[in-house]
Amino acid sequence: MKQDKKPNFLIIMSDDQGAWAMGCAGNSEIQTPNLDKIAGEGIRFHNFFCTSPVCSPARASFLTGRIPSQHGVHDWIKSGNIDVEDGVTWCGADHHIEYLQGMTGFTDILADNGYTCGLSGKWHVGHSAKPQKSHSYWYAHSLGGDSYVNYFVFENSPELVNKTQYVTDYFTDKAIDFLDDNASNEKPFCLSLHYTAPHAPWGRDNHPHVFDLYADCPFDSIPVEPPHPWRGWNPSPEKRREALQGYFSAVTAMDTNIGRVIQKLEDMGIRDNTIIVFLADNGMNMGHHGICGKGNGTFPMNMYDTSVKVPLLISCPGRIPQDIVNCGLYSQYDFMPTVLDYLGFENPEGEKLPGRSFADVLKGKEDKGNENVVVFDEYGPVRMIRNHEWKYIHRYPYGPHELYNLENDPDEINNLVEDKAYDEIIVKMRGQIDEWFCQYSEPMLDGSRLAVTGKGQIDLAGPKNKGRKAFV
Repeated sequence: MKQDKKPNFLIIMSDDQGAWAMGCAGNSEIQTPNLDKIAGEGIRFHNFFCTSPVCSPARASFLTGRIPSQHGVHDWIKSGNIDVEDGVTWCGADHHIEYLQGMTGFTDILADNGYTCGLSGKWHVGHSAKPQKSHSYWYAHSLGGDSYVNYFVFENSPELVNKTQYVTDYFTDKAIDFLDDNASNEKPFCLSLHYTAPHAPWGRDNHPHVFDLYADCPFDSIPVEPPHPWRGWNPSPEKRREALQGYFSAVTAMDTNIGRVIQKLEDMGIRDNTIIVFLADNGMNMGHHGICGKGNGTFPMNMYDTSVKVPLLISCPGRIPQDIVNCGLYSQYDFMPTVLDYLGFENPEGEKLPGRSFADVLKGKEDKGNENVVVFDEYGPVRMIRNHEWKYIHRYPYGPHELYNLENDPDEINNLVEDKAYDEIIVKMRGQIDEWFCQYSEPMLDGSRLAVTGKGQIDLAGPKNKGRKAFV
């Protein structure tokens, strides 16, 4: 098959977007017409999960197919992003660390098979100045997040550049530049457009052109709950409105820019040969469970569905079935094997990875292996196993642990872990956690014995750390 017959990929990743934060997911208050269009022209996955409910581990897993206990990124990268002196950025003095050095990403395999790979946006897996994982086009955010109107980037160069253009517009412009650069290229491309939206900050000064769009929104779609006992959220009505108005504004501004990229694909005549993938790195609570944040919105870290469930939309008219809602259970560690399987590319390390391909779904076929699937999550010593009916969370070494019946209690309100009637279920699911993580974890990188706090990773985990402190 000629290279030009292979589909292009546009992989759009948002930052801190709950699966609930789209119109096509049933939220009538948030304005996401372009995401809704992608869903209508493709497949919306109703039960898609991150591998860890915080950005850097989830992004590393999505890219490599490895779980955090295989790649060693267990928390958001606080240190190791850039070489910079104190006082230049909010992160203080820092030095680069290539956290994924020597690990294969799906973009490496695509590049080996003739794809041109580009990144525009958030990287946040260490050494942001260096193009990694076979990306030949590299417009990367220096950190994991910053002001939307005052931030630093790398523009295909190791030089740190300060920008004041609205960051979502900027990375969209650079994505469109990539498309222009490859317009006459016969090679297929994989463009990763990774927004920092809708991550905080959410004030009017960061979203001045869209903030008033939600001036009259009642935000009835977001629950008002008592603050969670594990460091919960208890804002004044004014602060709650400001946060929600900014969050919704950031999503809508991103959606508008996604529309710009889709229009560019249509103008170039390649929309029907470009598979658009939209997902988020992790979920988000904006008052759900009395939390503002994701997995590290509490301590101990939490595994609520609002933290671990993320949107996934996949669309390519003529290739991918349209207007489908798939309710199977899938995870970010399934993405790499799915893409490679769909394209017919081999992964020499595939047998060592936990993911399973759902390429049949993209081809309009039934995924016969999904009936009894469970998904797993981890955040340092916190681990989760989930199927359609039950979710069990185990915290090493002493707890607290949780058990929820998701059919009867989808909002995860009633923790059944102390109810002796469910001991058999707990023992079974705890055993499944032990067996699965023993099979796939690298013992020297296993998060169950690490002091991950949710406040950031500052060095390598495991023996490569040389005894230094690794987590804040």
